This record gives sequence, structure tokens and C-alpha cells, in this order.
Amino acid sequence: MLNRMINLLPAHPATRALVFSTLAGSTSRGLFITVSVIFFTRSVGLSAGQVGLGLTIAAVVGLLAGVPAGHLADRVGPRRVMVAFGVARAALMLGYLAVHGFTGFVLVAAGVQLLEAGFGAANGALIAGSIPPDDRVRTRAMLRAVTNVGWGVGALLAGVALKYDTRSAYVTILVVCVALALLASSLVMRVPPIAAQPRRTSGPAFVVLRDRPYLALAALNGVLCIHYGMLNVAVPLWVVERTDAPAWVVAVLGLLNATIVVLFQIRASRGTATAEGAAVAQRTSGLLLLGACVLYSLAAGRSAWLATAVLVAAAVVHVLGELRQAAGSWGISFDLAPDHAQGQYQGMYGTGFALAGVIAPALLATVVIGWGWPGWLLFGLIFAASGAAVPAAVRWARRTRPQIATTEPAFV
Repeated sequence: MLNRMINLLPAHPATRALVFSTLAGSTSRGLFITVSVIFFTRSVGLSAGQVGLGLTIAAVVGLLAGVPAGHLADRVGPRRVMVAFGVARAALMLGYLAVHGFTGFVLVAAGVQLLEAGFGAANGALIAGSIPPDDRVRTRAMLRAVTNVGWGVGALLAGVALKYDTRSAYVTILVVCVALALLASSLVMRVPPIAAQPRRTSGPAFVVLRDRPYLALAALNGVLCIHYGMLNVAVPLWVVERTDAPAWVVAVLGLLNATIVVLFQIRASRGTATAEGAAVAQRTSGLLLLGACVLYSLAAGRSAWLATAVLVAAAVVHVLGELRQAAGSWGISFDLAPDHAQGQYQGMYGTGFALAGVIAPALLATVVIGWGWPGWLLFGLIFAASGAAVPAAVRWARRTRPQIATTEPAFV
């Protein structure tokens, strides 16, 4: 399946290196996420509350890295920054082995998250610089499909450590995670280097912070990205606390989501290479997410088999909205970013996604599980309204591009 996905794209020099780097990195990530919480509680001795608080603090710290790291990628070259941040992150992950308390855990987790955010911003700039504009969205779609494959492989391998449930098993898995992360960074070196952008002689360093239409689009995408927390947090809690469906349905819904993403993300990205086409995709995504929220709410109060059927239908509509939201986000982020500042623009756009990841779990758990169907309806309407606002924001952004181009300061 992996080779088939690779062959769907033109044979650009960077494509295969990015695919295999992504596969190694996502496998490492899948391994780590699957065992990390259990490792921190059983082996390190932290409480579940400490782990949750520490990871939240780390995620907030990571929000600060996107734009500066992206700016650095523009100035010295995205490949160099991506490799440096990737190697540093892998090395810092070994610090978890020396953690024996909450403070050390927070310091290591925050450092890892900071480097990971910088790695992601540089990755966006590298794709923008090494892949022709018409193929950037399709490349991102392929990499997302590969990411889901890697996560699945990592989760399966993590089952070995979970079976033995010993510190030596967890340490072994962590070392494997680090090795895979280093492999991912080394594979990036096969991507042809991208020339660094000249240094600006005047004007603000972070030009993206003055691009109000782009900031608005990043915020709208961040709102839409709250839906990722639905599958990971709200739906599992909803299934076990508010429906009569069996708990194993949660695993089925997760597997269904991952499978559809792997099989159809590339196809769902068609027509989103321009910001205008991407805006239509995000508008459609908002409506689909509204439909998914309504369906999820209808699973409450049904018999076990009917609740299961409704949840599966909701998950299908949900993932269709996810496919279009993701594809639209790539088209907008690439098409509206100036070539000289792709790094910081990709970093800013990714900040919206990261912020959604910070606020979604607590927000969804409180509103959806606490309010029931009105909570689902509220989020559905928010998704629909956010998606509907994207085309107007894109038109606003398009009108400002000539103005931005004519007011850019000189370079040296």
C-alpha cells in the first residue's frame, strides 16, 4: 500500500524521502503515545493528574515555537532546521529515562514539545520549497495517509511493552522511539536543500503577525480542528457514559477513522491546491461536522445495536468532514503564504491546530458530556459557522496579497 501511495505522485526528488521520513517519525510517535502515559504512571511514579497537567503545560509551551522556528527555517534553510530540531528532540526524549518527579517531567516534556512544534513548522517550509505548488497539497495528503499507517504500526508494536508491563520493556520501547526519530531526521537529508531567504533590512521580522486575513484563517482552521478532540475525547466518553453501545465500539470507530484517512485522504484533496478551492472544502467540512455532531447526539437513549449503528454512521460523516478540513487547511496555508516567509506562515497556521489540541479535551468533555445533545448541537453549529466564514476570509486575504507584495521591505 505504501508503494502504491508513493506512485500516485510525480517522482519529485523530495517525495520519497519525505514519505519514508514521515513513516519512521509517525511510527515513533505512535509507539510513544501508546505507552507514554502508562510509563509515566507505572514506572516514573507520577499520578494521572500530574501527567495530564504536565502534558498540557508542555502543549502550551509548544504554541510559542511555531512562528519563531518557521522564521528560522526561512533564514537558514528549512532542511537544516528540521534535521537539527529532529535530532535534538530525539536526544531530549532520552531525558524521560532520568525523570523521577513532576518538575523534571514538565521540563523534558516542554522541551520535546517545543522542538516538535519547530520541527513541524520547518517541515511545512520544506514541502513548500521542494515540491511544485500544484503538488504540495497532494504531497501533504500522502504524508497524512502515511502518518496514519505509522501510528497504527507504532500502536501495534507498543502492545509488546504493554503485555510485559515492566520498566525494562518501556525503556526498550523508548529507545526504539528515539532510534526511529533519528532515522526520520536522517532521511530528511535526502531532500534537496532549499536556499535560505535573504535577511530583511527593515520592517518586522514576523511579517505573518501583521497579515490579519491569514491570522483569521488560521483561527478559523483552529476552530474546525477541535473536531480531532471529538474522536479522541468526547466520543469515547459519550459512548461509555451516555449510550448503551458496548465500549469496544470506541476501538472500532478509531480503526474506521484511520482506515478511511489512509485510503481516501489523497482523493479528498482534489481541487484544494488553490485557496479558493480549499475554502470550499472547509465550508463543506463544517457542514459535515455539524451532521456528525447531530448523529453522535442521537446515539443516546437507543438500544445497544441501534446506538452502535448510529455511532458508526456518525463516525463516517465525521471522517469525511475531517478529510475535507485537512485538505482545505493545506491549500490555504500554502497558497496564501509568500515564498520568502513560508516557514513562519506555516508555523502560524499550525499554531491554530496546536491551540485546538490544548483546549479541545477539557472543553468537549465539559460541554458535550455535561450538556448532552445541546452540547453536540452547539459544537456542530460552531463548526458550520466557522466553515462558512472561510470563503469570505480567503477573498479578504486574496485582496490583500497585492498590497502586501508592494509594501514588502527590501532584502540583502
